[in-house]
Amino acid sequence: MGCVAVLVLLTCLVLPSPSPAAEPGKRRNARQREEDFLEKYNGACMRSLPGVPGREGNPGTNGIPGTPGIPGRDGIKGEKGECLREILEEPWKINYKQCAWNSLNYGIDLGKIAECTFTKTRTDSALRVLFTGSLRLKCKSACCQRWYFTFNGAECHGPLPIEAIIYLDQGSPEFNSTINIHRTSSVEGLCEGITAGLVDVSVWVGTCSDGYPQGDASTGWNSVSRLIIEELPK
Repeated sequence: MGCVAVLVLLTCLVLPSPSPAAEPGKRRNARQREEDFLEKYNGACMRSLPGVPGREGNPGTNGIPGTPGIPGRDGIKGEKGECLREILEEPWKINYKQCAWNSLNYGIDLGKIAECTFTKTRTDSALRVLFTGSLRLKCKSACCQRWYFTFNGAECHGPLPIEAIIYLDQGSPEFNSTINIHRTSSVEGLCEGITAGLVDVSVWVGTCSDGYPQGDASTGWNSVSRLIIEELPK
C-alpha cells in the first residue's frame, strides 16, 4: 500500500466525520486541515533497503549457423617459374694409363720420342701427364734442348705448354764441355681444355726458344722410360 493511501486512512480514523448538520464553513476547514496534513507528510516515507541481487541465468544455446559466404574470385595469374633440373652424376672413377719402354735409346735431336693413346671420359676434366727417363745433352759450345708434350699433335694451351729443358755451357777452359752424362729426369704437368675421347699424348724433343744452338740429345738410354696419363676432376 502506498504512503499516501496509508496517510489518508490514518486521517480518516483520527479525524471525526462531519455531521450532516455541520456548517459549510466547518467542512471547508476540516478539508483544509486534511490537505495541509497530506501536504506536510507527503513523501515522508523512507525507502526500503535494496533486495538481494538475483542469480545469473543459464547460458543460452548456440544460434543457427550462418549461410556460406560468396566464393572469392580467382587471383591474377603469376609469372612462369624457372624449371630446375636435377643432374645426377655418376661417382668419379679413376682413369689412368701407363706406357713403358725398355731402353728407348733415342738419339734424335728433333722429333717425336714416344706416344701413348688415352681415352678421356669427360670434357670438363684435366689430364695429368708424366714422362720419366734418362736425358742427356752434350755439345762443344753452349747449347740447349727442350723436351715437351703434345695432345693430338698440339701443345697444351690450358694454361701453358708442359716442358723441360737442359742447357749446357762450355764454361771455363778447364772444364770439358763434351762430357757425356745421362741422368734420369722427368717432364710433368696438367693440361685442361681437352675434349673427351681418344687423345694421342706424345713426348717430343726440340730446340729451346731465344735462338740457342741445338746440341746432341739422347733419351731413354740403358733404362726404362715411362709415360703416365691420368684424368683428374676439375
